[in-house]
Amino acid sequence: METPVNVNQFRPVAKDIQMAQTIARPSTTYWQDARRRLKKNPLAMIGLFVIIIMVLGAIIGPFFCKYNYSDQDYDNRLASPSKEHWFGTDNLGRDLFVRVLYGARISLAIGFFASLINLTIGVLYGSISGYFGGRVDNVMMRIVDVIYTVPLTMVVILLMVLFQPGLKNILIALGLVYWIGMARIVRGQVLAIKEQEYVLAARMVGANKWRIMLKHLIPNSMGPIIVSATLNIPQAIFQEAFLSFIGLGVAAPMASWGVLADEGAQAIQSYPHLLFFPAAAICITMLAFNFLGDGLRDALDPRMRR
Repeated sequence: METPVNVNQFRPVAKDIQMAQTIARPSTTYWQDARRRLKKNPLAMIGLFVIIIMVLGAIIGPFFCKYNYSDQDYDNRLASPSKEHWFGTDNLGRDLFVRVLYGARISLAIGFFASLINLTIGVLYGSISGYFGGRVDNVMMRIVDVIYTVPLTMVVILLMVLFQPGLKNILIALGLVYWIGMARIVRGQVLAIKEQEYVLAARMVGANKWRIMLKHLIPNSMGPIIVSATLNIPQAIFQEAFLSFIGLGVAAPMASWGVLADEGAQAIQSYPHLLFFPAAAICITMLAFNFLGDGLRDALDPRMRR
């Protein structure tokens, strides 16, 4: 026998309870949420601002200066910083401020080129190795392991000795070995997600391996890829600065930050400003990229979503 329902035990839902169950804000996508969290990171935004200033200064800064990076004024050799020469002059009377701006072009170009190599060779190599697996993965990873056992700096130095110093040869040397770390990261990401349901669904509808890799695996690994590419830029800048410091960098009259630091180190006791300004440019740029990379790592981490 059914128990009769007592309507007096029920009451209408209050309006405020109905309002509490409504959606407070529209849903956001993964990238929208990552951008919002990146904007809330003050160090990352400071780093991004400094990088933009550095890039703009390197591109358009020399056009607003009355000196060229190779102009020599023997009457003002080794001058201290002043209104006429903001960073002073070197031993040939060349304006150090303009030379730092021109050096930013070379150093930043090398950093971005190394990052581009990571986003092409490293991503494709790692994704192919991780997705195909088996014997292909074993062979490709053994090649990476052999290169990885030798210190990167030593490999680059050996290649520079073989190719002779110069900007073009620095780019070639970095391009040959700088993608190793990215390949290992991408391989790990692909191994982790290639058995997900959406990949299986793509296989069931007849998508080929290359389409799955380019349309599903690589796009869903972009978070770690972007972070790694961002953090590799300051590493490449420091690598170039080190090579230039030991005499394997760009040739005169071109000047990167490493060349300027090498010239300043030779006269550090008498004219410390020759070393201070290019070294400060290297440090500030590396800190800015590291701050931005740390912010991107936190912003692109799905576990940080709220």
